[in-house]
Formats: sequence, structure tokens, C-alpha cells
Amino acid sequence: MIFEDFDGRAAELWGTQPLRLRHGLSELDLFSDESLADLVEHLPTSHLQINTADAVAANTWSACTRGGRTGAEVLEAVRGGRLWINMMGLQEVDPRFAELVAGIYAEIEEGVPGLRTSKHRIGVLVSSPGAQVHYHTDVPCQTLWQLRGRKRIWIYPPTAPFLREPEIEDVVRRVSEEGISYEPWFDDYARVHDLEAGDMLHWPLNAPHRIVNDDVVNVSLTTEHWTAPSRRAYLVNFGNGVLRSDLGWRPRSRATAGPGLVAKAGLATAYRLSGLRNRRTAVRTATHVVDPQAGGGARLLAAGPQPVA
Repeated sequence: MIFEDFDGRAAELWGTQPLRLRHGLSELDLFSDESLADLVEHLPTSHLQINTADAVAANTWSACTRGGRTGAEVLEAVRGGRLWINMMGLQEVDPRFAELVAGIYAEIEEGVPGLRTSKHRIGVLVSSPGAQVHYHTDVPCQTLWQLRGRKRIWIYPPTAPFLREPEIEDVVRRVSEEGISYEPWFDDYARVHDLEAGDMLHWPLNAPHRIVNDDVVNVSLTTEHWTAPSRRAYLVNFGNGVLRSDLGWRPRSRATAGPGLVAKAGLATAYRLSGLRNRRTAVRTATHVVDPQAGGGARLLAAGPQPVA
């Protein structure tokens, strides 16, 4: 069993409210320091992102390269620096994670009558004491599983003004990354959760959120999935984004059924096939390289910024 307390109330709230449950994944050898170091060292660059926070503006992140450092050296830099490691899509490159994510969603679907999920992905986050993740939104359905350390997460309503239509449209089309407009007063309307090892948090589709670590290294697991409703919402946002940004036509509907959905699905498909999406996708550029001896655990690249996968 993965969950300790997946009951009828959890099934009723799944996907509609921020839902905090207990899990038993924290003690798996899969998440030991040795296993994490091995992942960091051997993952393809397309599955590994390393970021460093600005020393002054902690909410500003820059991409890093590993620079040939061993996985153990990278984890050392995390412990003493300002780094955030994102290991993504592990089900594609490691059968242990493929088995784990399959088991997770089998249990979720058993616990939520009628729920059908697809395109399951799983990743691991390793982050420094005090590290922060800026206010952002994700496109698929998201769940965060705390394995080590403590963090606070703010979950905001997935509606305006917290999530504006043009911004989610740009995120869906990958014109921008996950960042969206934030005002400090938004916090008055957030649901705040303090997560410790063994806590899991699932929230409604596209709900904006931000995270601040406690003064300790954090290790978390992330899972994402799609459902029929989330797929329809994606198509509507994609189609509306093309209408608004490329055709200069302000969309009047966000309906996820009927002729409008069919038209926007066709528009989204045509846009992707045209190659415009690839030309307008935000390009990730590294400005730093991991260095355990440097302040923050990273230093500027001597040769200047370089694109990363």
C-alpha cells in the first residue's frame, strides 16, 4: 500500500480541492543519497535540470550545467548552496520508477471511482535549505510527495486574478515557462500547507502555487497525469492562445465541450504541425556551472551562457 489514509472523503475531494494525505514512500532505498547521486550523474541531460538562485533575489533562478561533477559532488553543492535539482520523466529511463508510478496510479484509480488517468510521469526534486520556487502553474495534473525535509507550499485558486487567461495560454503553448503574474496580496487567498516526510499534496488542475523550503535539504517526488477533462482544458487553452496571440482575435468562450472545442482542437493540431510551436518555444539557457566550493554551490560559466536540453 502506498497511501495510509485514502478513504471516501479523499475520493470525493480528489482534483477539486488541495488534498493532503500520508504515504509510505519515504523509506524506499530508491531515494537514498547513493541512489540520488547515481541518478544525477547518469541521467541524460534531457531529464536533468539544475538551477541556482540569485544571492539577492532568491526568487530568481538561473540554469546550471553539471560541469562533469559527480552526483555526490552535486549533492554536496545542494547541501551548502542555493540549488534546485529537477530529475524529470524518470519512468522513461529507469524501470524502477516506471514500476513505482504504475503502482501509484493503480492505487489512485482504485480509490477514486470512475477516475481514468493517462500519460503518467514521475520525477525527483532535490533542493537546498531555504530554496524557493517562484509562483507558477503546471499544465498537467500534479501531485507532490515529500520524502525528506520540510517545506511550505501556497496553493491559489486556478481562476483570475490568480491565473489570467492569456498567461495560462502562453504556458500551455510553451511560449513562456511556468511563471505567471504574482501580487503579494494573493497570499490572503491561498491554502497553505506545511509538508514533512510522508506527506502528499494533490491540487486542482492549473492551480498556481509557490514553495519555500525550511532550513534543511529537501527531497520530493513529483507525479503528473492527464485525464479527459484536463486534456480538453489543454486544447481550449491552446486554441484560445493561438486565436489571441497569432490571429488577434479575443476568445469569447472557454467551453470544454461542443463545436468550439472541436474547432480549437483542430487549430491546436494545425499549429503544432506547422512548426510554429517549436520556433516560439522558450529556450533554456545555462549561465552557471555546479561548483561545491563556490558561493551558492555554483559559479558563472567562463565561456558565457549556453543552451541546455
